[in-house]
Amino acid sequence: MKTQSFTITQPTRIRFGVNAIADLGDLVKQAGGSRVFLVVDPGLKQAGITEKIIAPLKAAAIPFDIYDRIDPEPGLKLADAGAKLAKKAGADCVVGAGGGSALDVAKAISILLTNGGKAEDYLGLGKIKKLGVPKIMIPTTAGTGAEVTFTAVFINEKTKSKGGMNGDPLYPDVALLDPALTVSLPPAVTAATGIDAFTHALEAYTSTQAHRISDMYALEAIDLISQNLGPAYANGNNLEARSAMLMGSLLGGKALATAGVGLVHAMAYPMGGMFNIPHGLANAVLLPYVVDYNLMACPEKFATVAEVMGYDTDGLNAREAAELLVEAIVQLNTDVGIPATLAELDIPREKIPEMARIALTVTRPVENNPRRPTLEEVIAVYERAFDGII
Repeated sequence: MKTQSFTITQPTRIRFGVNAIADLGDLVKQAGGSRVFLVVDPGLKQAGITEKIIAPLKAAAIPFDIYDRIDPEPGLKLADAGAKLAKKAGADCVVGAGGGSALDVAKAISILLTNGGKAEDYLGLGKIKKLGVPKIMIPTTAGTGAEVTFTAVFINEKTKSKGGMNGDPLYPDVALLDPALTVSLPPAVTAATGIDAFTHALEAYTSTQAHRISDMYALEAIDLISQNLGPAYANGNNLEARSAMLMGSLLGGKALATAGVGLVHAMAYPMGGMFNIPHGLANAVLLPYVVDYNLMACPEKFATVAEVMGYDTDGLNAREAAELLVEAIVQLNTDVGIPATLAELDIPREKIPEMARIALTVTRPVENNPRRPTLEEVIAVYERAFDGII
């Protein structure tokens, strides 16, 4: 404790509960909004979720405009185009609904409305000078935790790489989490987003920036996700499992917002930027290989995670107990249908060196990682992930 020094900013108001979406109109008014720019994943309309979101706006007589041009791996131009439309509409509140991509675009639009310029102007840390218009985030997947983070991640169309806007003004004003909105999530998306949330918690727990408060969030998230992802995947209508997953994702988001993420995320970025692999899926496939690489750095922490996941570590030393965690992650991935290798994602093996070089440019996650990687080591981890060798 003597050596720890950290600062926590967590301004987001959280409304959690089944049918909490009914409060959206009141939350908009309480935030000072009078005209909403609604950013939604295009698939929400087909699933009947968009109507559930706009119903309370209609009931509260709040005018709104819908922006649904969202890609799974959004480019900066989506935020720029959305900001122009929102400004033209006279929106003074942005509501984002869907997965992490929709929430990130919504957060960026809020910032652009008050700061001006283009989204690429704010890539990096601390470049956003003004608060955005009020922004309310409604996650319909239990994955990114973007509803409580200060980051918005995009593909830079010019460089074909992924990068983030980072800064306290990106924290949403309100996070509205309604487990009932997640029951229609397909099993494959449930799996990828669920492992994504697990990765946030695990990497925050083992981050070099971890502290007592982030550990508290991370371990509770790991417990909730590891125990409930299987039931939510097996039966999407299991509202208890869906609620636990949404809470686990929220806590994982709080953990990463205060302690950061690590090498899994750095290595996943080029997979999204170069090959459009969805972020959660990239994290999920890489996770067991990166954990195996990191074991020597903090075996005690990895052993604790194995215990939290229900594995018996009695009589084992820290390294032996930590190795159980790799087995546990492989089993969890297998249970929910996550591909075992990069080869199954059709990533060309000859692109691995380029991916490794790009991964090491994702500075903050690399610096947060408990083991400082070299280029050769990142290449080796990618190759093991390609071949399925742990």
